[in-house]
Amino acid sequence: MTQESVRPITRRRAAVAMACAAVGVAARPAFAATTTTTTTAAATAATAAAKPGGDIVIGQSAHLSGPLAPTLRAVLRGQEMALEEFNRKGGVEGRRVSLVTLDDAYDAQKTVSNAKELLARPDVVALFGLTNTAGAGAVLPLLVEKKVPLVGVYSGSPVLRAKHNPYFFTTMASYRDEVVQMVRNLVTLHQAEIGLVYQNSPFGQLMAPVVEETCKELGATLVAKVPLEVSGSDAPAAVATLAAAKPRALIFMSFGPSMVPFVKAARQKIAAPIYCVSIANSRALIEALGDDARGLAVAQIVPYPFRATSTLTRSYHAAMAAADLPVDYDHFFGYLNLTVLLEGLKRAGRGVTPQKLVAAMEGMRMADIGGYTVDYGPENHHGSHFVELVMVAPGGRYLR
Repeated sequence: MTQESVRPITRRRAAVAMACAAVGVAARPAFAATTTTTTTAAATAATAAAKPGGDIVIGQSAHLSGPLAPTLRAVLRGQEMALEEFNRKGGVEGRRVSLVTLDDAYDAQKTVSNAKELLARPDVVALFGLTNTAGAGAVLPLLVEKKVPLVGVYSGSPVLRAKHNPYFFTTMASYRDEVVQMVRNLVTLHQAEIGLVYQNSPFGQLMAPVVEETCKELGATLVAKVPLEVSGSDAPAAVATLAAAKPRALIFMSFGPSMVPFVKAARQKIAAPIYCVSIANSRALIEALGDDARGLAVAQIVPYPFRATSTLTRSYHAAMAAADLPVDYDHFFGYLNLTVLLEGLKRAGRGVTPQKLVAAMEGMRMADIGGYTVDYGPENHHGSHFVELVMVAPGGRYLR
């Protein structure tokens, strides 16, 4: 196990995915109207996108305002750095790529409204990086209607991946992939008597059965499961219930403000390791926990960014140095997500259209993007299952 020292990080990891157990789907118009609209829009988009002189435009809806906005700032900055670097190196055969990001304040209806606005633009060849799980789910039918792909969402929700969509591609592992890695590791360490605390919200209510199913599949025992309010106000009671079951390990299927009171209470009553889902990796909360953060195991779905040992991480380090920012997971999350889409655009070529981009993405079989591998195909639009467990060390550093 190695340890990396980094400069203090002050920006929070993107807590981007509040998965919905029942994702709303926008009602579709009558078939005849849909067919006419789709054909016209697709033809117009293809013509506009293929114009050789203009920018290649991709669209995004994200929470630029509202209480969750600070959680996304570093991720958005990482996107910007990846895009600036790509265009500086020539873009797509000389064509620049532009990213248009609209604010949805983490409101699902606004996400859909923004997506419709972006999809109505004839120059938009793809959507990218939606941050609202319910909103993303409602946008999926629009992709088929308009025949424009969505590449990358900041959500690992299994709901979004339940059914194949010919115009939807993910770039990172799912929450289920994270749970599998956690439980498998605990079984290997003979700590398979697991206590689960899950956020009392659609996200937690969706993920609790995923943890239960994974435990059964991998031979672990779920000795207790308790809900936890988003505020963490019931943390002492939740910890008391878990402690009575004598778990050998805890899985924290929550994120946000509840993390601090829960972890502090658990440290007092339960002598067991705590495993956290990737979106719980908030720098602000790790700092607030102080010494109580030591030993937390956190699932990460991007490669370890602190060592410049690959083409990708070297480029990322150079970008962060130029911006005078400390290397962290937050910026790398946005940097890598957009890099996957940019690779697809590059493969689609100068005359890229939505359909050409779909074909290019599906052709990325075991594609090595500077040290990060994605594997797509016509029936596989989920390109990565990479999950790595890291441990929080003194001073908020990370151990592998």
